[in-house]
Amino acid sequence: MSEQVIDLKKRRFLTNATSVVGAVGVGFVLVPFLSSWMPSARAKAAGAPVDVDIAKLDPGQLVRVLWRKKPVWIFRRDAQTLANLETLDSDLSDPHSTGNSKSNQPTYITENYRSIKAEVAVIVGVCTHLGCSPTYRPELGAADLGGDSWKGGFYCPCHGSKFDLAGRVYAGAPAPTNLVVPPYHFVSNSLIRIGIDPQSS
Repeated sequence: MSEQVIDLKKRRFLTNATSVVGAVGVGFVLVPFLSSWMPSARAKAAGAPVDVDIAKLDPGQLVRVLWRKKPVWIFRRDAQTLANLETLDSDLSDPHSTGNSKSNQPTYITENYRSIKAEVAVIVGVCTHLGCSPTYRPELGAADLGGDSWKGGFYCPCHGSKFDLAGRVYAGAPAPTNLVVPPYHFVSNSLIRIGIDPQSS
């Protein structure tokens, strides 16, 4: 075998070995670089904000999104629903969220509607009793929820807690407080960002 053939074999071996070592080196450089683009463990635990487009949300319609592994309800209330909310104070445990429910909502939302804009509600869909997820019952006068006195709301099938369409708990229910309103704000007229308090940003 000639020296020239041997040299070619050595050259191919060295070229391939160098390519492999170079590829491994590039991998070691890229992994930390790409990892820096990922949210930190602290950011993941805090819960990244969630954007929701409500441009096509009709009155009475409810959409669900996940934020911090919890369901969040976004729904549009019509004028009649808003008027009905004004009549329920005597039926509710904490209608103005001044008691134990005060910490369940940001300070910048309205008192009765518990929202930034009266017609759009944003509420964490977890019962404050034992963490079940209530069902959406917007129909008026539901016989199994009180007949004519039921103005629409949420019913928790686990232990019977009832909430109105502002997330306020009815008196006598096992749930001790109103449903939680998460921090949120309107990025535009049709886009809500859940998870960021506008007063702290």
